[in-house]
Amino acid sequence: MLRLSHMSQDIREFISPFTEILAFGEPTHLEHAHTWIRNELFEQLAGLGYRSIALETCRVRAVMVNDFVQHGMGDLDTVMKEGFSHRFGEWPANRELVSWMREYNADRPAAERLAFHGFDFQTETTSAPSPRPYLEHARDYLGEDVDLVIDDEEWGRDEAVLDSTRSPGRSEEAVRLREIGTGMLRRLHARMPELVADTSREEWNNAELHLTAGLSLLRYHRECAEPNPLGVRITRLCQMRDGVMARNLLEIRRIEAGRGPTFVFAHNAHLQRTNSSMEIAGERIEWFSAGALVAPVLGDQYTVIAGTLGRNDSFGLGEPDKATLEGQLQSRFTTWGMTGDKPEGETRKDTKLEMGYFPLDQHLLAGVDALLHVRVGRPVTR
Repeated sequence: MLRLSHMSQDIREFISPFTEILAFGEPTHLEHAHTWIRNELFEQLAGLGYRSIALETCRVRAVMVNDFVQHGMGDLDTVMKEGFSHRFGEWPANRELVSWMREYNADRPAAERLAFHGFDFQTETTSAPSPRPYLEHARDYLGEDVDLVIDDEEWGRDEAVLDSTRSPGRSEEAVRLREIGTGMLRRLHARMPELVADTSREEWNNAELHLTAGLSLLRYHRECAEPNPLGVRITRLCQMRDGVMARNLLEIRRIEAGRGPTFVFAHNAHLQRTNSSMEIAGERIEWFSAGALVAPVLGDQYTVIAGTLGRNDSFGLGEPDKATLEGQLQSRFTTWGMTGDKPEGETRKDTKLEMGYFPLDQHLLAGVDALLHVRVGRPVTR
């Protein structure tokens, strides 16, 4: 057992021969030191046989990023702009990661190239896009003549999520789209041998990916149309999002199983084995994270390291009190490090909702295997 006095920057001390998914969390999306450290760790892991990374970004969009890092398709600027959701393509650390992966893959055979995946749903907390482009991709692949003309703005506006009376999720149009999508998915599977022979397995996989994403969006919009209180609505949407993330992680592992383990990076709240919670609009909501959903399936093949933070001046997170859990970690080292032991202390109280920072507490500690603590956070750049 590692002790708090022993902080390591060697990722080998925190993985086992059984690890298939190594998940590394960050405590807030506003802090970038964890993202730069993630890049350093992935370089270590590539030398240990890891052949894929999965980030908290839209799985469909990430196909463009993977085409670039594996095959050199497209240009870096376009990939960063269009291949990421949630504006994560603007992060310099993500640009560095994509560039490094392309360079790493350039002179390697296909079997040894690193793969890039997104495992997130294509939604924001308060908005979800139109399902039309996803259904159209599958329609065109199948060569079918189906009318999918809908008002994308009506589906994509914030009100469609936040106000059930303005959601199109229960409309006749939504019912028609669900019937069309379900039918196409049935035919896509029924015609698989023929379609793969005429195109490729990769193109068939991409069509299935788009179609299941479109159907998931339709279910999401259907939930938005339910006349529930805001707390119930947001809870169910968080449950649905992490359910899709869990399904995507298991599917990514199926794809990558023969090539090596997968490194996963997201907010701690999506990776911990224990249930997650947060406050939004004065409501406290709780749900099971993607990590909590995949952990029972993978058992000891799933390892999760939670990211923690001492201080970040750029968004007003001050030095933690020495009696807090972060304060206990803060006194052990000067930059950053990992530990498999768990500190004892109080939960810090100096955070604000707008920081997006989830303080370290005993509940989170119970849901992770190790901690990666950053003493003083970094701005967006190095």
